[in-house]
Amino acid sequence: MIATVFLSIIGMSAGLVLGDRHKRSQEATPPAGQGQSSEPAVRPSPRGTPCPEQSQVIGAKRGAVGVLTVDLKLKTKSSTVWICEDEAGNLYYQGKTGGSDTPWVEGKTALFMTGVQRDGDGYAVTASDGNTFSINANRLRIVHKRDGKVEWQPAVD
Repeated sequence: MIATVFLSIIGMSAGLVLGDRHKRSQEATPPAGQGQSSEPAVRPSPRGTPCPEQSQVIGAKRGAVGVLTVDLKLKTKSSTVWICEDEAGNLYYQGKTGGSDTPWVEGKTALFMTGVQRDGDGYAVTASDGNTFSINANRLRIVHKRDGKVEWQPAVD
């Protein structure tokens, strides 16, 4: 019930922000031939499915622009990973271990990272401890800096 309320609030807020942004962009659009703005375009992600509420909160604290939407979601036997995209096209990693009953605790059961890059058919990011994460629709691969150990987590249904 509480999650539904939070998701409703996030959805309404995103709608209000996007509606206001659209209205302002219509008012600010110069007539044809009178020049264009040099500011980068902010665009909503084409997928539109919001990333988890916890990702929205930490993303806002770490500089994400607008609502984070799912670019890729991968579920493995032990974790779930979301690659989230903000309205400016920046990518973020959100991982959570354990099932849905496991509490979401950033730094313990959850990990949010900035600096995600597209890499071939997936994405790559390096954590602050030097571990590297490679994610695609079929698997999560983690290379541990400390000992070079490679951990493979295949996708599950």
